Amino acid sequence: MSHLQWYAYEGVGKRNLERNAYSQAVRVGDRIECSGQGGGDPKTGEFNRDINAQIEQAFKNVDLNLRDAGGKGWEQVFKVVTYHVPCNDEAIEAVSAGFRKWCPNHKPLWNCIGVARLGEDDMRVEIDVVAHDPR
Repeated sequence: MSHLQWYAYEGVGKRNLERNAYSQAVRVGDRIECSGQGGGDPKTGEFNRDINAQIEQAFKNVDLNLRDAGGKGWEQVFKVVTYHVPCNDEAIEAVSAGFRKWCPNHKPLWNCIGVARLGEDDMRVEIDVVAHDPR
C-alpha cells in the first residue's frame, strides 16, 4: 500500500496514531478519506459536555484533518456519516446548522446513525467524511 499517503495531525491525531495505531486520513488518488472526528479539543482531547459545542468542534476537527492531508476542507466533502450518543433532534439540528455554515455552496450526502457508545467516554458525536481533491 505504498501508493497511499497516510496523515495524522499534531496533537490528538499523533496521540491516536501512537496509542491506538490508526491514522486520521488517507489519500486515495483524488479522494481524502477521514477517520471519524470527535468533538474534542484537537490538542488536548478534552471534551465540552455540551452537544452543540461538541458538534461545532467536530466540524472544525474535520476541517483541520482535511487540510492536514492537503485538501481544502469542507468545500470538498461529498459524503458524511455522523454517529451520535444519543441521536436526537438537538443533535440533528446542530449538524444541519454545521452543514449550512461549513458547506454553504453545496449539500453533501449524509447518513446519521445513533449508537450506544463512541471511542471515548465523553464523546457524543463523531463525523466521518470523504472528500474529492483533484489537486
